[in-house]
Amino acid sequence: MTRAPEDAAAFDRHLDVTAPAVADIARALRRTVLTSCPDAVEWFDPGNGLLAIGSSRAMRDLLFAIIPHKAHVNLQLADGAELPNPDGRIEGTGKRIRHVKVRSVEDAGTSWVRTVIEAQLAHRTE
Repeated sequence: MTRAPEDAAAFDRHLDVTAPAVADIARALRRTVLTSCPDAVEWFDPGNGLLAIGSSRAMRDLLFAIIPHKAHVNLQLADGAELPNPDGRIEGTGKRIRHVKVRSVEDAGTSWVRTVIEAQLAHRTE
């Protein structure tokens, strides 16, 4: 469970003024991430409209970020450039951080999303 409920609540309020379909995707994606790492710490960045998730609030401990867009939600992977990407769903050109696009509530709970989440978590425990 999150150790920063006020940040999760602030993100939820931010989603209330987002397109309903995108808000639903972001909430479903958050549940999927937290199912895989229930002791995660969440913090809301209102300037960027994102929910960061990690093992602490330190940037070095960042694992994921959930970023709503107009028609989809990005799941940022802190070590995405170093993760396996056999199906090509991990996108981006960042030196370290990459993302996957989640376009529906159904996608948020699919095996491919859970696989990239598990890959990110495993990468940090290697």
